[in-house]
Amino acid sequence: MRKHHPENERVKRKYFTFLKEAKRQDDTSVDAAAKALSRFEEYTAWKDFKAFHFQQAVGFKGFLAKHQNARTGKGLSKATMNSTLSSLKAFFQWLAREPGYKSRINYSEAEYFNLSEKDARVATAKRRSRVPTMEQIRKVVSSMPYETVIDQRNRALIAFTVLTGARDSAIASFKLKHVDTESDLESVYQDAREVKTKASKTFTTYFFPVDNEFRQIVLDWIVFLRTELLFGNDDPLFPKTAMVRGERHVFEPSGILREHWSNATPIRKIFKDAFEAVGLEYFNPHSFRKTLVQLGQTVCQTPEEFKAWSQNLGHEGVLTTFYSYGEVLESRQSEIFQTLKQPRDTASTIHAEEIAAAVARHMKSAGTGA
Repeated sequence: MRKHHPENERVKRKYFTFLKEAKRQDDTSVDAAAKALSRFEEYTAWKDFKAFHFQQAVGFKGFLAKHQNARTGKGLSKATMNSTLSSLKAFFQWLAREPGYKSRINYSEAEYFNLSEKDARVATAKRRSRVPTMEQIRKVVSSMPYETVIDQRNRALIAFTVLTGARDSAIASFKLKHVDTESDLESVYQDAREVKTKASKTFTTYFFPVDNEFRQIVLDWIVFLRTELLFGNDDPLFPKTAMVRGERHVFEPSGILREHWSNATPIRKIFKDAFEAVGLEYFNPHSFRKTLVQLGQTVCQTPEEFKAWSQNLGHEGVLTTFYSYGEVLESRQSEIFQTLKQPRDTASTIHAEEIAAAVARHMKSAGTGA
């Protein structure tokens, strides 16, 4: 039994090029679309896409509902089902406009890939995210060893993450020249030509006003690289671990190389080991960005200050910060409502009105309506 269809393969390649070049989607998004199409073709026994009919979409939804995750042995989550069906809907809507398929595929039949309203709400519901507290991060960093060069690098890496909120892929690609320690305000220049930033965005991040201990650890690490190891501007800020064959004939860490990590996997392992070493659950590097947003909610006093805080994270619009990272912890929510019970003075009222006006102006300029 065949496990591919030549015509399908040809049109899929064209679609993937469309996603990457016309829609400017990254490789991860293209891979997700490819996986969704692979699942659908498996269900239809690799029938020609020209034979698509709405009944296939309906049947595939039932197939997904019964499908089990190969790794966990459990059914697919509603979120996974929703993303898979959304990818297929987008593909068949695109295909219905392509030469050779226009007369065979009804554009509107792609709508049958929609989940029910109830399942769609479950799939897209915002879950409470796990966020480390600043106290937990302090505990981790203060407990980390710093005897070896690898220890020093690992400690500086976690301190740098909370100082800048940089994404782990960017951290893996930073060079020494990207960090400015000579100005009054230390900063890191996230240059998309050399740094793996999200959506290839270039921006400057100033060190966030967190514990000076974090700042000093990072500054000491940079001085160590430049003066003791004689690293230059184009050398990595956080170098790759050197591995050598040990006495037991297995590879063991032995110092660092003048090379970048190829990806962020080693960084996430450093975080995991550091948190588990002090008996805390693992928080990944990205969770530190949410910690910084929550800090910003408490220290920023005006809309302009929070806008600057948002830009420092690389967000073009402050609403991105609110919608994606701005969840208020239950403990903080309780504190806020206790405050709201008290009589408000004039200054507080003006402050709230300023914030509301700023958000309204932003929504209007973004075309979302006020």
